[in-house]
Amino acid sequence: MAMEGSGRRRRLGRTCYTIPMTKIEKTNDQWRHELTPEQYHVLREKGTEPPFTGEYDHVFEPGTYRCAACGTELFESEAKYDSGCGWPAFFAPASEDAVEEETDGTYGMRRTEVLCAACGGHLGHVFPDGPHPTGQRYCINSAALKLDEK
Repeated sequence: MAMEGSGRRRRLGRTCYTIPMTKIEKTNDQWRHELTPEQYHVLREKGTEPPFTGEYDHVFEPGTYRCAACGTELFESEAKYDSGCGWPAFFAPASEDAVEEETDGTYGMRRTEVLCAACGGHLGHVFPDGPHPTGQRYCINSAALKLDEK
């Protein structure tokens, strides 16, 4: 497993420091060995589970949702809501550096893809039609998540 630093900024007093963030890199064979076929399809091949079929679509237990591939904290249950979209929906990630976003132009659409910042796994997409306070709807595949219940 190779690691590379991408950098994370942290403010201490009036000074801002860059703290290296480790990136998890594995071969496709390593990911296939560690993930279920559905998790591999979603996280590594940018697949999507069918709507209303995911394990966490209607789960609202308190806890932390982690990346199913690497265990990084992604979303807190306090930010989860029932959007009716067929996938777990959150109005904000657990922290500003938990996820990364990229433009996705597949299927003739222009969407914003959401990725795990630590391992680059595909999580889902974010849309600007969510509730307050952020107005964002992070529409995330259950197969990309593991819930750590409180």
